[in-house]
Amino acid sequence: MEYEERIVAAGLQPEEELLEKSIRPRRFSDYVGQSSVTDNLKVYIQASKMRGEPLDHVLFYGPPGLGKTTLAGIIAAEMGVDLRITAGPAITRAGDLASILTNLNDNDVLFIDEIHRLNRAVEEVLYSAMEDFALDIVTGKGPAAHSLRIQLPKFTLVGATTRAGSLSAPLRDRFGVLAKFELYTVDELSRILERTARILGVSICEKAKKLLASRSRGTPRIANRLLKRVRDFSQVEGLDTINEEIVESTLSALGIDSLGLEDLDRKILELIIVRFKGGPVGIDTIAASIGEERVTIEDVYEPYLMQAGLLARTSRGRVVTDDAYRHLGLDIPGGPDEQQISF
Repeated sequence: MEYEERIVAAGLQPEEELLEKSIRPRRFSDYVGQSSVTDNLKVYIQASKMRGEPLDHVLFYGPPGLGKTTLAGIIAAEMGVDLRITAGPAITRAGDLASILTNLNDNDVLFIDEIHRLNRAVEEVLYSAMEDFALDIVTGKGPAAHSLRIQLPKFTLVGATTRAGSLSAPLRDRFGVLAKFELYTVDELSRILERTARILGVSICEKAKKLLASRSRGTPRIANRLLKRVRDFSQVEGLDTINEEIVESTLSALGIDSLGLEDLDRKILELIIVRFKGGPVGIDTIAASIGEERVTIEDVYEPYLMQAGLLARTSRGRVVTDDAYRHLGLDIPGGPDEQQISF
Protein backbone atom coordinates (compact mmCIF):
# COMPACT_ATOMS: atom_id res chain seq x y z
CA MET A 1 0.00 0.00 0.00
CA GLU A 2 1.35 3.42 -0.94
CA TYR A 3 1.72 5.99 1.86
CA GLU A 4 -0.85 8.31 0.24
CA GLU A 5 -3.48 5.52 0.41
CA ARG A 6 -3.10 4.92 4.15
CA ILE A 7 -6.07 5.90 6.27
CA VAL A 8 -3.63 7.34 8.85
CA ALA A 9 -1.52 9.24 6.30
CA ALA A 10 -1.11 12.81 7.52
CA GLY A 11 -0.75 14.24 4.01
CA LEU A 12 -3.74 15.83 2.29
CA GLN A 13 -5.39 13.49 -0.22
CA PRO A 14 -6.89 15.03 -3.42
CA GLU A 15 -10.47 13.99 -2.63
CA GLU A 16 -10.24 15.69 0.78
CA GLU A 17 -9.50 19.20 -0.48
CA LEU A 18 -13.15 20.31 -0.61
CA LEU A 19 -13.94 18.97 2.87
CA GLU A 20 -10.80 20.48 4.36
CA LYS A 21 -11.67 23.90 2.98
CA SER A 22 -15.17 23.69 4.48
CA ILE A 23 -13.97 22.77 7.98
CA ARG A 24 -10.83 24.90 8.04
CA PRO A 25 -10.95 27.60 10.79
CA ARG A 26 -10.87 31.17 9.52
CA ARG A 27 -9.95 33.00 12.74
CA PHE A 28 -7.84 32.44 15.83
CA SER A 29 -11.05 32.06 17.86
CA ASP A 30 -11.86 28.85 15.98
CA TYR A 31 -8.32 27.46 15.88
CA VAL A 32 -7.59 24.74 18.44
CA GLY A 33 -4.12 23.85 19.73
CA GLN A 34 -0.59 25.11 19.05
CA SER A 35 -1.09 27.79 21.71
CA SER A 36 2.64 28.48 21.98
CA VAL A 37 2.56 29.46 18.30
CA THR A 38 -0.76 31.29 18.13
CA ASP A 39 -0.29 33.32 21.33
CA ASN A 40 2.89 34.90 19.96
CA LEU A 41 1.43 35.38 16.47
CA LYS A 42 -1.50 37.33 17.90
CA VAL A 43 0.94 39.81 19.44
CA TYR A 44 3.06 40.09 16.29
CA ILE A 45 -0.01 40.62 14.10
CA GLN A 46 -1.49 43.27 16.37
CA ALA A 47 1.82 45.14 16.53
CA SER A 48 2.24 44.98 12.73
CA LYS A 49 -1.28 46.34 12.19
CA MET A 50 -0.64 49.17 14.63
CA ARG A 51 2.50 50.13 12.70
CA GLY A 52 0.84 49.63 9.31
CA GLU A 53 3.59 47.24 8.27
CA PRO A 54 3.58 43.69 6.94
CA LEU A 55 4.16 40.89 9.43
CA ASP A 56 7.70 39.52 9.58
CA HIS A 57 8.31 36.45 7.43
CA VAL A 58 7.17 33.30 9.24
CA LEU A 59 8.47 29.73 9.05
CA PHE A 60 6.28 26.86 10.27
CA TYR A 61 7.91 23.47 10.74
CA GLY A 62 6.69 20.14 12.02
CA PRO A 63 4.90 16.96 10.89
CA PRO A 64 2.22 17.19 8.17
CA GLY A 65 -1.48 17.57 8.97
CA LEU A 66 -1.08 19.81 12.02
CA GLY A 67 -2.62 23.01 10.59
CA LYS A 68 0.24 24.97 9.03
CA THR A 69 -1.75 25.91 5.91
CA THR A 70 -4.77 26.74 8.04
CA LEU A 71 -2.74 29.07 10.26
CA ALA A 72 -1.31 30.83 7.20
CA GLY A 73 -4.88 31.57 6.10
CA ILE A 74 -5.73 32.86 9.57
CA ILE A 75 -2.73 35.19 9.49
CA ALA A 76 -3.97 36.69 6.22
CA ALA A 77 -7.53 37.01 7.55
CA GLU A 78 -6.40 38.65 10.80
CA MET A 79 -4.17 41.05 8.85
CA GLY A 80 -7.07 41.82 6.49
CA VAL A 81 -5.07 40.95 3.35
CA ASP A 82 -5.15 38.36 0.57
CA LEU A 83 -3.50 34.94 0.76
CA ARG A 84 -1.64 33.40 -2.17
CA ILE A 85 -0.84 29.67 -1.84
CA THR A 86 1.78 27.72 -3.76
CA ALA A 87 4.26 24.90 -3.13
CA GLY A 88 8.03 24.63 -3.43
CA PRO A 89 8.02 21.93 -6.15
CA ALA A 90 5.56 24.00 -8.26
CA ILE A 91 8.04 26.90 -8.59
CA THR A 92 10.50 25.44 -11.07
CA ARG A 93 12.02 28.64 -12.51
CA ALA A 94 12.95 32.07 -11.21
CA GLY A 95 10.40 33.47 -13.65
CA ASP A 96 7.61 31.55 -11.91
CA LEU A 97 8.52 33.17 -8.61
CA ALA A 98 8.81 36.61 -10.22
CA SER A 99 5.32 36.23 -11.68
CA ILE A 100 3.86 35.36 -8.28
CA LEU A 101 5.64 38.15 -6.40
CA THR A 102 4.85 40.92 -8.86
CA ASN A 103 1.14 40.10 -8.62
CA LEU A 104 1.00 40.56 -4.85
CA ASN A 105 -0.47 43.65 -3.19
CA ASP A 106 0.96 45.51 -0.20
CA ASN A 107 1.02 43.42 3.00
CA ASP A 108 -0.32 40.29 1.24
CA VAL A 109 0.63 36.85 2.58
CA LEU A 110 2.41 34.40 0.30
CA PHE A 111 2.31 30.82 1.61
CA ILE A 112 4.86 28.38 0.20
CA ASP A 113 4.30 24.80 1.32
CA GLU A 114 7.22 22.35 1.24
CA ILE A 115 9.55 25.31 1.03
CA HIS A 116 12.55 23.04 1.60
CA ARG A 117 11.98 21.67 -1.93
CA LEU A 118 12.56 25.00 -3.67
CA ASN A 119 14.96 24.95 -6.61
CA ARG A 120 18.30 26.47 -5.56
CA ALA A 121 18.16 29.12 -8.33
CA VAL A 122 14.65 30.09 -7.23
CA GLU A 123 15.76 30.23 -3.60
CA GLU A 124 18.53 32.69 -4.41
CA VAL A 125 16.04 35.01 -6.13
CA LEU A 126 13.86 34.78 -3.03
CA TYR A 127 16.62 36.15 -0.79
CA SER A 128 16.45 39.72 -2.12
CA ALA A 129 12.65 39.53 -2.32
CA MET A 130 12.41 38.69 1.38
CA GLU A 131 15.10 41.11 2.53
CA ASP A 132 14.78 44.13 0.24
CA PHE A 133 11.35 43.55 -1.38
CA ALA A 134 13.04 43.66 -4.75
CA LEU A 135 13.89 41.30 -7.59
CA ASP A 136 17.30 41.38 -9.24
CA ILE A 137 16.97 40.05 -12.77
CA VAL A 138 19.82 39.63 -15.23
CA THR A 139 18.87 40.29 -18.86
CA GLY A 140 20.94 39.54 -21.94
CA LYS A 141 24.06 37.38 -22.23
CA GLY A 142 27.79 37.91 -22.29
CA PRO A 143 29.05 41.51 -22.57
CA ALA A 144 25.49 42.74 -23.18
CA ALA A 145 24.17 41.33 -19.90
CA HIS A 146 23.00 43.79 -17.29
CA SER A 147 21.11 43.63 -14.01
CA LEU A 148 17.61 45.03 -13.57
CA ARG A 149 16.06 45.65 -10.15
CA ILE A 150 12.26 45.48 -9.84
CA GLN A 151 10.66 46.82 -6.66
CA LEU A 152 8.04 44.58 -5.10
CA PRO A 153 5.13 45.34 -2.79
CA LYS A 154 5.94 44.65 0.84
CA PHE A 155 4.61 41.20 1.66
CA THR A 156 4.81 38.46 4.28
CA LEU A 157 6.21 35.08 3.30
CA VAL A 158 4.89 32.15 5.31
CA GLY A 159 6.91 29.01 4.64
CA ALA A 160 6.00 25.51 5.80
CA THR A 161 8.24 22.48 5.96
CA THR A 162 8.35 19.04 7.48
CA ARG A 163 12.15 19.06 7.24
CA ALA A 164 13.53 22.21 8.84
CA GLY A 165 17.02 20.74 8.75
CA SER A 166 16.87 20.63 4.94
CA LEU A 167 16.51 24.41 4.66
CA SER A 168 19.67 26.28 3.75
CA ALA A 169 21.01 28.58 6.47
CA PRO A 170 20.66 31.76 4.32
CA LEU A 171 16.96 31.06 3.73
CA ARG A 172 16.21 30.07 7.31
CA ASP A 173 17.94 33.19 8.67
CA ARG A 174 15.66 35.47 6.65
CA PHE A 175 12.58 34.40 8.60
CA GLY A 176 11.80 36.67 11.52
CA VAL A 177 9.43 34.19 13.21
CA LEU A 178 10.16 30.46 13.52
CA ALA A 179 7.36 28.31 14.93
CA LYS A 180 7.46 24.59 15.67
CA PHE A 181 4.21 22.62 15.46
CA GLU A 182 3.66 19.83 17.99
CA LEU A 183 1.33 16.83 17.91
CA TYR A 184 -2.08 17.51 19.46
CA THR A 185 -3.36 16.17 22.77
CA VAL A 186 -6.46 13.98 23.04
CA ASP A 187 -8.43 16.88 24.56
CA GLU A 188 -7.47 19.22 21.71
CA LEU A 189 -8.41 16.63 19.09
CA SER A 190 -11.73 16.05 20.85
CA ARG A 191 -12.55 19.76 20.53
CA ILE A 192 -11.61 19.66 16.85
CA LEU A 193 -13.80 16.59 16.29
CA GLU A 194 -16.71 18.28 18.04
CA ARG A 195 -16.46 21.25 15.67
CA THR A 196 -16.05 19.04 12.59
CA ALA A 197 -19.02 16.88 13.58
CA ARG A 198 -21.13 20.02 13.93
CA ILE A 199 -20.12 21.19 10.45
CA LEU A 200 -20.82 17.73 8.97
CA GLY A 201 -24.18 17.63 10.70
CA VAL A 202 -23.54 14.48 12.74
CA SER A 203 -23.98 13.78 16.44
CA ILE A 204 -21.17 12.14 18.41
CA CYS A 205 -21.05 11.27 22.11
CA GLU A 206 -18.25 12.31 24.43
CA LYS A 207 -16.75 8.83 24.85
CA ALA A 208 -16.73 8.31 21.08
CA LYS A 209 -14.90 11.61 20.59
CA LYS A 210 -12.25 10.68 23.14
CA LEU A 211 -11.76 7.22 21.63
CA LEU A 212 -11.48 8.61 18.11
CA ALA A 213 -9.07 11.32 19.28
CA SER A 214 -6.85 8.79 21.07
CA ARG A 215 -6.43 6.79 17.83
CA SER A 216 -5.68 9.81 15.59
CA ARG A 217 -1.90 9.95 16.12
CA GLY A 218 -2.04 13.51 17.46
CA THR A 219 -3.00 14.83 14.00
CA PRO A 220 -6.21 16.79 13.23
CA ARG A 221 -6.27 15.75 9.57
CA ILE A 222 -6.27 12.08 10.55
CA ALA A 223 -8.94 12.70 13.20
CA ASN A 224 -11.24 14.37 10.68
CA ARG A 225 -10.64 11.60 8.12
CA LEU A 226 -11.47 8.89 10.66
CA LEU A 227 -14.61 10.78 11.67
CA LYS A 228 -15.78 10.65 8.05
CA ARG A 229 -15.25 6.90 7.92
CA VAL A 230 -17.04 6.37 11.25
CA ARG A 231 -19.90 8.51 9.94
CA ASP A 232 -20.24 6.12 6.98
CA PHE A 233 -20.38 3.05 9.22
CA SER A 234 -22.85 4.65 11.65
CA GLN A 235 -25.11 5.78 8.82
CA VAL A 236 -25.25 2.27 7.36
CA GLU A 237 -26.02 0.93 10.84
CA GLY A 238 -28.87 3.45 11.14
CA LEU A 239 -27.46 5.21 14.21
CA ASP A 240 -28.57 8.73 15.12
CA THR A 241 -25.50 9.32 17.28
CA ILE A 242 -21.96 8.05 16.82
CA ASN A 243 -21.19 5.99 19.91
CA GLU A 244 -18.15 4.26 21.35
CA GLU A 245 -19.12 0.86 19.93
CA ILE A 246 -19.37 2.03 16.30
CA VAL A 247 -16.03 3.87 16.60
CA GLU A 248 -14.38 0.71 17.94
CA SER A 249 -15.82 -1.52 15.22
CA THR A 250 -14.96 0.98 12.45
CA LEU A 251 -11.35 1.33 13.55
CA SER A 252 -11.06 -2.44 13.87
CA ALA A 253 -12.33 -2.82 10.31
CA LEU A 254 -9.75 -0.25 9.16
CA GLY A 255 -6.94 -2.11 10.94
CA ILE A 256 -6.21 0.70 13.40
CA ASP A 257 -5.22 -0.51 16.86
CA SER A 258 -5.39 1.03 20.33
CA LEU A 259 -2.37 3.29 19.73
CA GLY A 260 -3.47 4.44 16.29
CA LEU A 261 -1.02 2.14 14.52
CA GLU A 262 -1.98 0.41 11.29
CA ASP A 263 -0.41 -2.47 9.37
CA LEU A 264 2.63 -0.63 8.02
CA ASP A 265 3.56 0.78 11.41
CA ARG A 266 3.37 -2.65 12.99
CA LYS A 267 5.32 -4.09 10.06
CA ILE A 268 8.27 -1.79 10.82
CA LEU A 269 8.29 -2.77 14.50
CA GLU A 270 7.95 -6.49 13.71
CA LEU A 271 10.74 -6.24 11.13
CA ILE A 272 13.16 -4.80 13.68
CA ILE A 273 12.13 -7.33 16.33
CA VAL A 274 12.03 -10.49 14.22
CA ARG A 275 14.75 -9.94 11.64
CA PHE A 276 17.12 -7.72 13.61
CA LYS A 277 16.42 -8.94 17.16
CA GLY A 278 15.11 -5.58 18.30
CA GLY A 279 17.94 -3.52 16.86
CA PRO A 280 19.96 -1.47 16.57
CA VAL A 281 19.45 -1.37 12.80
CA GLY A 282 20.25 1.37 10.28
CA ILE A 283 17.51 3.43 8.68
CA ASP A 284 18.68 2.52 5.17
CA THR A 285 18.36 -1.18 6.00
CA ILE A 286 14.82 -0.66 7.27
CA ALA A 287 13.90 1.30 4.15
CA ALA A 288 15.24 -1.41 1.83
CA SER A 289 13.52 -4.16 3.81
CA ILE A 290 10.02 -2.65 3.60
CA GLY A 291 10.44 -1.08 0.15
CA GLU A 292 10.06 2.55 1.25
CA GLU A 293 12.30 5.56 0.79
CA ARG A 294 14.45 6.62 3.73
CA VAL A 295 12.92 10.10 3.80
CA THR A 296 9.41 8.63 3.99
CA ILE A 297 10.31 6.56 7.03
CA GLU A 298 12.00 9.51 8.74
CA ASP A 299 9.20 11.99 8.02
CA VAL A 300 6.10 9.79 8.09
CA TYR A 301 6.53 6.68 10.24
CA GLU A 302 9.22 7.42 12.80
CA PRO A 303 7.87 10.62 14.42
CA TYR A 304 4.73 8.97 15.74
CA LEU A 305 6.41 5.66 16.64
CA MET A 306 8.92 7.64 18.69
CA GLN A 307 6.22 9.87 20.17
CA ALA A 308 4.32 6.75 21.22
CA GLY A 309 7.48 5.40 22.90
CA LEU A 310 7.77 2.36 20.64
CA LEU A 311 10.95 3.26 18.76
CA ALA A 312 14.17 5.01 19.73
CA ARG A 313 17.07 6.45 17.75
CA THR A 314 20.56 5.65 18.96
CA SER A 315 24.01 6.38 17.57
CA ARG A 316 24.11 2.82 16.22
CA GLY A 317 20.65 2.81 14.64
CA ARG A 318 16.95 2.29 15.46
CA VAL A 319 15.93 0.22 18.47
CA VAL A 320 12.46 -0.91 19.52
CA THR A 321 11.47 -0.39 23.14
CA ASP A 322 9.97 -2.77 25.69
CA ASP A 323 6.63 -1.05 25.05
CA ALA A 324 6.77 -2.16 21.40
CA TYR A 325 7.11 -5.80 22.47
CA ARG A 326 4.20 -5.40 24.88
CA HIS A 327 2.01 -3.67 22.32
CA LEU A 328 2.59 -6.44 19.77
CA GLY A 329 2.05 -9.13 22.40
CA LEU A 330 5.62 -10.43 22.16
CA ASP A 331 7.93 -11.60 24.96
CA ILE A 332 10.74 -9.22 25.87
CA PRO A 333 14.00 -11.14 25.32
CA GLY A 334 16.79 -11.54 27.86
CA GLY A 335 17.07 -10.59 31.48
CA PRO A 336 16.98 -7.10 33.00
CA ASP A 337 20.47 -6.28 31.73
CA GLU A 338 19.61 -7.24 28.16
CA GLN A 339 16.15 -5.75 27.81
CA GLN A 340 15.43 -3.03 25.26
CA ILE A 341 14.97 0.63 26.01
CA SER A 342 11.72 1.49 27.84
CA PHE A 343 10.04 4.81 28.49
